[in-house]
Amino acid sequence: MRVLLTGSSGWLGRYLAPLLTENGHEVTGLDVVPGIHTRVIGSVADRALIDRTMGEYGIEAIVHAGALHKPDIARYPRQAFVDVNVTGTLNLLEAAIAAGNDRFLFTSTTSLMVRADVRKGAGTHGAWWMDEDFGPIEPRNIYGITKLAAEQACRLVHREHGIAALILRTGRFFPEDDDTHAVPSGENIKANELLNRRLTVEDAAAAHLAALEAAPAIGCDTFILSAPPPFAREDAEELARDARAVIARHYPDAAELYAAKGWVLPNIIDRVYDPSRAERRLGWRARTDFGSVLAALRDRGALPFAHDPDYTSPIIAQERDACMC
Repeated sequence: MRVLLTGSSGWLGRYLAPLLTENGHEVTGLDVVPGIHTRVIGSVADRALIDRTMGEYGIEAIVHAGALHKPDIARYPRQAFVDVNVTGTLNLLEAAIAAGNDRFLFTSTTSLMVRADVRKGAGTHGAWWMDEDFGPIEPRNIYGITKLAAEQACRLVHREHGIAALILRTGRFFPEDDDTHAVPSGENIKANELLNRRLTVEDAAAAHLAALEAAPAIGCDTFILSAPPPFAREDAEELARDARAVIARHYPDAAELYAAKGWVLPNIIDRVYDPSRAERRLGWRARTDFGSVLAALRDRGALPFAHDPDYTSPIIAQERDACMC
């Protein structure tokens, strides 16, 4: 299948493009900055460019992974988020319809589910259990607002035109340090987050491949992508007051392994992302979870996730290089 992949120069794109190719797809990458998997340089906000690309490369399906993200809020005006995340998505959807495509994947984010009260911490019944039915959805910033609007555009186009449109709300998989928390260390935070809100970039790519194949049979649906948590809903209250006790029941040697590494387990966990729908409907389950981290610590092997505090997104790197000229 001839696939248009937006965001092909980004962190997800560099893993997803070769995975699609290895599985028999012909990938045309589109991004605003050059990259090894990028054939077309330009913005999804440019409808004429999208139309030319669809025709020139005979595109049969679109995987829309490109976007302005939360860290971009400090660098771009709100209008830029509307232009790229909303108008750009609509441009791609309409181009897909015009080309007779039967499937469209939209890479969204669990971030849009984090309302102000979720951001403040656990709820009255303990940790928030966040599946696809969680609501109401009230995004707290322009990034979340525009991603939610783009999701709604996908649903609208599916209803009106019948194109299969799957929405993939990904948990965290970025390699750099957290932009709001410096303690504990970056690797320690990432390991902890595999308990409740993170997945590896490799697993995120694999989920997109599974969704691309399953889309026509499903039609339209939303999926949370995260490593499978070891917890059950019944653990929510205790997670919010003594997460270490809950972790110890599932992983008796976790505290000892962490201590040997100089890491700390979370005292509380205030939200848990539930990816079970993706397992049921897409046949996808993240291969890397918190147990994988502990296995690596036991064996003193390499950690099963990427951590690069010096990672810079391609667009930021390009702007930085331009300023140095």
